[in-house]
Amino acid sequence: MMPIDPLPPLREVIANHGLSARKSLGQNFLLDLNLTAKIARSAGELSDCDVLEIGPGPGGLTRGLLAEGARRVLAIEKDARCLPALEEIAAAYPGQLEIINGDALEVDPLTHLTPPIRIAANLPYNVGTELLVRWLTPPRWPPFWQSLTLMFQREVAERIVAQPGGKTYGRLAILAQWRCDARIVMSLPPQAFTPPPKVSSAVVHLTALPEPRFPADPKVLERVVAMGFNQRRKMLRASLKGLGGDVEEKLRAAGIDPTARAETVSLEQFCALARIVAEG
Repeated sequence: MMPIDPLPPLREVIANHGLSARKSLGQNFLLDLNLTAKIARSAGELSDCDVLEIGPGPGGLTRGLLAEGARRVLAIEKDARCLPALEEIAAAYPGQLEIINGDALEVDPLTHLTPPIRIAANLPYNVGTELLVRWLTPPRWPPFWQSLTLMFQREVAERIVAQPGGKTYGRLAILAQWRCDARIVMSLPPQAFTPPPKVSSAVVHLTALPEPRFPADPKVLERVVAMGFNQRRKMLRASLKGLGGDVEEKLRAAGIDPTARAETVSLEQFCALARIVAEG
């Protein structure tokens, strides 16, 4: 298969710069540049977009995004050891790659990006879910990004796309599907990474909807969903007692059986309940 760019193979890059993946940073390097290019393609048309990448490591996905024609990539990398490898990529794509050495949980990327913006990342395992929740719960909607193309542990990916009735259905599914179309676009075995993690991985593509699927106050919905799933084995009439008032009446008004458990309640029903709770 033809190389995606004139730069050295990633194994060579890692050897040249002495880059061993660090467990403390949630690092697992994806070395197959054909796979990283495939992930970049699943992010959609990039030629008219700035792309935000979190945790590029030695730059496998970064190279995929640039090779697939991204207008510009902003890469935020916490591990200073990776910067020389990323600078080599920047030199090969003049003016198209900006690198910030910092913690993605603390850096505001918006001062460095021009819309339209897509986010694509092989997220470090230890911050992946927290970043996703932040991107799904901005103060205003639509958000600053058009789409998210993110790699997670397979279990987390399945929770994002889960439907009512299963054990994986919960708060993450509600948050994601209320405001986005979400689907798994790729699965990767542990052997695709160095070092191989103990679990399989999957890439999820989320496209931001212009407005949420059903009307609801975000804070009220989040509170109702959190209460329901925090005690998911309990009937909702018990787990939602903290809402105050006649909880059973509110549930029935939303079309929910008070003896139901949270994992059987649809997104539409949760939104209906949030509206009723907001009315008092």
